Amino acid sequence: MRLRIASVPPLALTGGALTVGLGGLYLAGLLVTGGEIEAGTTVRGVDIGGLSREEAVHKLDDHLAAAGAKKLAVKVGDRKGTVDPRRAGLTFDTERTVDRAARTASDPFSVIGAFFRSGHDIEPVVQLDEGKTRTALGKLARNLDQKVRDGAVTFEEGHVKQVTPRRGYALDVDAAVDTLRASFLHGRTNAVTALPTRETEPKVSAAEVRRAVRDFARPAMSAPVTLIAGGRQFTLSPAVVGEHLTMRPDDSGDLIPKLDGKGLRSAPAVARPLAGLTTTAENARLRLDGDRVVVADDARAGTQVTDQALTKAVLPLLTETGAARSGEVAVRRIQPEVTRENAARLGLTEKMSSFTVNFEPAPYRTKNIGRAAQLINGSVVQPGETWSFNRTVGERTPANGFVDGIMILDDKFTEAPGGGVSAVATTMYNAMFFAGVKPVEHGAHSFYIERYPEGREATVAWGSLDLRFTNDSGHAIYIQAEATDTSVTVTFLGTKKYDEIESVKGPRTHVQPPEKLVSTDEKCVPQTPLEGFDVTVERVFHDDGKVVKREPFHTHYTPRDEITCEAPEPSANGTPDTR
Repeated sequence: MRLRIASVPPLALTGGALTVGLGGLYLAGLLVTGGEIEAGTTVRGVDIGGLSREEAVHKLDDHLAAAGAKKLAVKVGDRKGTVDPRRAGLTFDTERTVDRAARTASDPFSVIGAFFRSGHDIEPVVQLDEGKTRTALGKLARNLDQKVRDGAVTFEEGHVKQVTPRRGYALDVDAAVDTLRASFLHGRTNAVTALPTRETEPKVSAAEVRRAVRDFARPAMSAPVTLIAGGRQFTLSPAVVGEHLTMRPDDSGDLIPKLDGKGLRSAPAVARPLAGLTTTAENARLRLDGDRVVVADDARAGTQVTDQALTKAVLPLLTETGAARSGEVAVRRIQPEVTRENAARLGLTEKMSSFTVNFEPAPYRTKNIGRAAQLINGSVVQPGETWSFNRTVGERTPANGFVDGIMILDDKFTEAPGGGVSAVATTMYNAMFFAGVKPVEHGAHSFYIERYPEGREATVAWGSLDLRFTNDSGHAIYIQAEATDTSVTVTFLGTKKYDEIESVKGPRTHVQPPEKLVSTDEKCVPQTPLEGFDVTVERVFHDDGKVVKREPFHTHYTPRDEITCEAPEPSANGTPDTR
């Protein structure tokens, strides 16, 4: 009997041999490594090959902890700084790093490949706390962001100064998170990592600065300019002009010269020669002949050099040379509002109302009431305009002609600048009331003062309470204000809109008794008691013999407490006790 051997296809033999060979290599590799980290494996240069997982973690903890604590050098634009990885929430996860190395070592291709290579490096696993990273980058941005700076041209004491433009950089925190992580991962502690930024180009370029200096700034400061106004000639030096001269960029980034005419107008070199040219227009002075208005004195026109006229005259001269740096300033003629010719046309024909308040004489009252009346006298309120006590009289300060006097503050009498002016406010309020014009703002005293009509009086306070009315009479109103040592009178001249204005006062309601108080304040002012109460006053409009309108005005007065002033008692050490 002959044995028959079946033929095997060459490919099958080869494949089987290959399968057996690869399996053998894999088993051999596992036997060589013993199932531990593959020999030759490193992490950031630290050899962990052949170690168990626990040994590898301990070794990486020692080496990567030091590497992870090193500050990262970064820059935003051309500004440099450092980032502390720990504060930025960047750490190495050694356990996950070792897991990665072990998975690689047990992979069949890696095990077999180990027979043919000397080793391989594993990237460490980075753990990132994004909240901390963004916080650290935000702090870095505050320190390293660079604001864009436009090119500029300035003038100092007659000399031209140039400001070089600078590009702006702002750290892009969103994009910088990954960049910082990559820098930490690859251990770039010596190299400077450029963080992503958003750049802003200056609006005014260096080329524009050079052009502005060449075409305007240097010519402007090259020599004085001469001005002629109303036949008067005066010269302005480059230093005087330069103090009020600027160059501002327009929408396209071109530097345009701007001259502050108001500031230049107030400079002594300009104000002195123009002082004699500036006169205030004066309205015709009116008086009453019975109840009819007549002109007592003619009006007088004024003259003025405006800020705009000064700017218009000076700017074109700054780029001229020689005799061409001389020019004329327009002088404006100001016409008065009220003249002999137009008084009647404005409706200034009759007395609309008049009211007088009497007061006990006192030097501060005479001074303050007289000054307020002086500032109010001659006011003209055109139809539809709103008149303001505070705007007309101004702040009650020594510089404005007022002195300290007694006034009400925090429900008690005290001493302050402008005391007594409320007498003028009350007089004005009543003249307005009986003229029938529209009240806009007014306020009564906190407690009642006997010399004033109940519910028909007013006080004012600079910056907080004004007395205002709108002229709705249909014609102009001319206000006369006159004061003596014991009285103040305000008269409205114009055209009556109603035949008669009547005041009807109601009874006192919600009456409250005052209290008795003792004060040791150094500025204490004695105060007599008076009850508090509410009262309503009606303004009744009569026309053609009948009532056409009623307006109620409600006023609440707090009690006026009785205040007795006493000296503070001495303390144990002999000094007054002011607690």
